Amino acid sequence: MSPSGPLVECVPNVSEGRDPAVLDAIASALRSVDEVALLDVDPDRWHHRTVYTFAGPAEPVAEAAFRLVREASERIDLSRHQGEHPRIGAADVVPFVPLRGLDLGPLEAAGMDVCVELAGRVGQRVADELGVPVYLYGRAARRPERSVPAPFRRGGFEALREAIATDADRAPDLGPARVHPSAGASAIGAREILVAFNLLLDTDDVDVASRVARRIRQSSGGLPRVQALGFRVAGRAQVSTNLLDVDVSPPARVFEAVARAAARLGARIVSSEVVGLAPERCLPPDAETSLLLDAPRERRLLEPRIRAAFGAA
Repeated sequence: MSPSGPLVECVPNVSEGRDPAVLDAIASALRSVDEVALLDVDPDRWHHRTVYTFAGPAEPVAEAAFRLVREASERIDLSRHQGEHPRIGAADVVPFVPLRGLDLGPLEAAGMDVCVELAGRVGQRVADELGVPVYLYGRAARRPERSVPAPFRRGGFEALREAIATDADRAPDLGPARVHPSAGASAIGAREILVAFNLLLDTDDVDVASRVARRIRQSSGGLPRVQALGFRVAGRAQVSTNLLDVDVSPPARVFEAVARAAARLGARIVSSEVVGLAPERCLPPDAETSLLLDAPRERRLLEPRIRAAFGAA
């Protein structure tokens, strides 16, 4: 397809990773919008979470994002949800992302100002039409402390359900001061490109992963622009990271830091994964060996998907 305007990416995380019927219905909702290309669907049954990646001009992407939140809200019941990853909503986080700095050939990328405007507009529609409270985060935040979603997500859906009406720090930016009984709340925002990079260790001791995560994340004095947590996944400990700037802390640097920290605790990395898609420049050509990547590098690259979807391959 040929886009009618500069492109925007949207990378929602929904709180379902196990039911193919639900995941297919959400994908169909995205595909129902003209000019929107669904680039990737990456479910995780252990975290009980799926990352969708889609792109298109601003207006179609805004419509697709709303349809995704609506479909997820109708089909996912958080009161019955259990998974490793913290979550507050059926459509848990919905970030709009400018694609600047990527090799898109002749295709144009919209700027951050467009993404901020989309976050506010879609957030208002979600609050008004679906009755789901919305937190605006990242560059769309209306409160400085919400530049990242961690503060209002702490404790997940269950904690938010109790605190949203009484704790001023957890008051939503848009919509009712009560969680939707089944769909919870949604964090809708605008941010730069982020890479989710997870590393599996050869131990089942989640404390090891948590200690490694503390050592490498920025908030504990570790690598700049890196967030990290420890989980147990598929019977092994996992160091789960978000790389907020892959030029400052690329996956190779994170891999080395995790390997060193794990070795001090008697553990080693057995594999790594990229969740969703990543810019070409951040994954080395030999990622399958140097990063122990669990899938061919080509399957995780963002730019080829965009160029192919919009006729610029």
